Amino acid sequence: MNRRVLIAGASGLVGGRILRLLLTDSSVGEVHALGRRALGITHSKLTMHRVDFRNLPRLPSVDEIYLALGTTIRVAGSREAFRAVDLDANLAVAKAGVESGARRVALVSSVGADARSPIFYSRVKGELEDALARLPIDALVIAQPSLLLGDRESLNQPVRVGERLATYLTAILRPLLPRRYRPVEADAVARALLSTLPSARRTTTLSYREITRFGSSSAR
Repeated sequence: MNRRVLIAGASGLVGGRILRLLLTDSSVGEVHALGRRALGITHSKLTMHRVDFRNLPRLPSVDEIYLALGTTIRVAGSREAFRAVDLDANLAVAKAGVESGARRVALVSSVGADARSPIFYSRVKGELEDALARLPIDALVIAQPSLLLGDRESLNQPVRVGERLATYLTAILRPLLPRRYRPVEADAVARALLSTLPSARRTTTLSYREITRFGSSSAR
């Protein structure tokens, strides 16, 4: 096999794990990473493309797309800026990748994603899922994790106080929490998507139960 893969969001918590796992996968021949800045990683398989997500160039021919672009309203600065990243940029990459031959797409979404949700964050996530499902592709795999666990400091990402507090509280309240709302390791999300997409058919949604089969410590 000589899979050609495109990833957007490789500087993030889940995207970074996806990238590293792709580079060590013997079935993957090419990895094309899209971003606004260089990743600081070199590898014989890896080609970095510095892009403006509002005006993407013609993308290289690929087989699979991994979408891991994401932010928060606080970091983005406004709802409009958040939507521009989490919906518009991801969808633009998917459409451009499909135009370049991709027929399989994987997405890092969120628990509760629903285009009809009264919660803005969940509504945007749901709108993206619905838009991707309408693309002319063979398979769409969507991971819907709750709180993501991982080392953000090593990625030079700001430490999210809210996440630390939520992690502490969920550890105490764990027996009372529905499984789908329990924290999961970013590494488990990455492995779940990578293991599922190559052989998936149509649309597959990975929730807590499916994700934690791939090594999350929160499954123990």
